Amino acid sequence: MRITCLHTADSNIAVFDHTARELGLTQHQFLHVSRPDLLAAAEKAGGLTEDIRQQTADVLLALSENADRVLLTCSTLGSAATLASETATVPVLRVDQALAQQAMKTAGNVVVLCAVETTLEPTQQLFTQVEKHPQAQFEIRLVTGAWEKFKQGDLAGYLQAIAAAADAQYLKGAVCVVLAQASMTGAAQLTQTGKPLTSPECGLRAALA
Repeated sequence: MRITCLHTADSNIAVFDHTARELGLTQHQFLHVSRPDLLAAAEKAGGLTEDIRQQTADVLLALSENADRVLLTCSTLGSAATLASETATVPVLRVDQALAQQAMKTAGNVVVLCAVETTLEPTQQLFTQVEKHPQAQFEIRLVTGAWEKFKQGDLAGYLQAIAAAADAQYLKGAVCVVLAQASMTGAAQLTQTGKPLTSPECGLRAALA
């Protein structure tokens, strides 16, 4: 199967390749396209505008012409995948859809961590829309200062800040901690009190299901 991933951070290419190997998906062909300009535009605009959504959907549609599955790995731009899927001839998926679905099957308090402010609203909408366990409740939290570390190239500091935030939520009683952005994935290996859910693992499993 040919799976094309659209990223908005170059570092996510290695994250998805590593996750694919961990899941034993080496028989599939992965192609990666990175468009950091799309996320930068959303950050500059203060969120996802209709214009950026359409622009992202057009990119996804173009990629779908030579793929069996297209995965949008950016949580800020997530709804562009929904828009593209209306006319694409192959599945166009947002990688955090499966993440939200799995998280909300949990009874109890689910805490969703975001690193960049532009992801807060799209993530809130996504988690509100998915089917929930009757006893599931969720809250979205921003890991303050983490994104600055990421943009400065301090990936180790970025992941450590997220891991510390996840541990703090587990200690407060969260039954499930979710890392909303693919770039946060490495923090799941650094936590001490629980293993957060990550979008590459959930998203790749769903793409192949």
